Amino acid sequence: MSSETVPAVTTNTITGQLIGYARVSTDDQEAQLQRDALTAAGCARVFEDKASGKNADRPELRSALDYARAGDTLCVWKLDRFARSLIDLVTMVDALRERGIGFKVLTGALANIDPGTADGRLMLQVVGAMAEFERSLIKERTRAGLDAAKAQGRTGGRPSVVNEDVLTVARARKAKGESVSAIAKALGVSRATLYRHLVDDS
Repeated sequence: MSSETVPAVTTNTITGQLIGYARVSTDDQEAQLQRDALTAAGCARVFEDKASGKNADRPELRSALDYARAGDTLCVWKLDRFARSLIDLVTMVDALRERGIGFKVLTGALANIDPGTADGRLMLQVVGAMAEFERSLIKERTRAGLDAAKAQGRTGGRPSVVNEDVLTVARARKAKGESVSAIAKALGVSRATLYRHLVDDS
């Protein structure tokens, strides 16, 4: 059996700089481990979000995405520190690839997957299919909830609250040229509310 180390997952060859992203909480024992691992991997700069309670804002992730340029590679310690759902993961990785930016995971279930190989590409396709399945389940649950509400005499609609996670995905999809209406429908949020947030960005 070969002792050769399998490379961490990346979406392209690194030609620019490695940019690290960490998400930590005040009581997170892995916080320093994340920082050390990203630094040891050669990250020229590390962006770090502080998670607290139910706070869903990730301003430093947005800063990292804005900072990255074609040829750079965004590096994370584990996938759950970057994305909170498969939909989130696939959308953001696709957006990075569209901009010529690579993506690298240091540890975890997908750390040994190399998308440059047939097995690696297959694994990423499976992740994408699972994300689509997750999206379908969300739509079905939303529809079932609205039907139940109507049956009890209540009216329902899309949630008006758009948190930072939703905005991160929405911005990535909009950058790829997708319409606000299509994004709102896919994410199950109010088109008017989403449009207002995206206009505020500009």
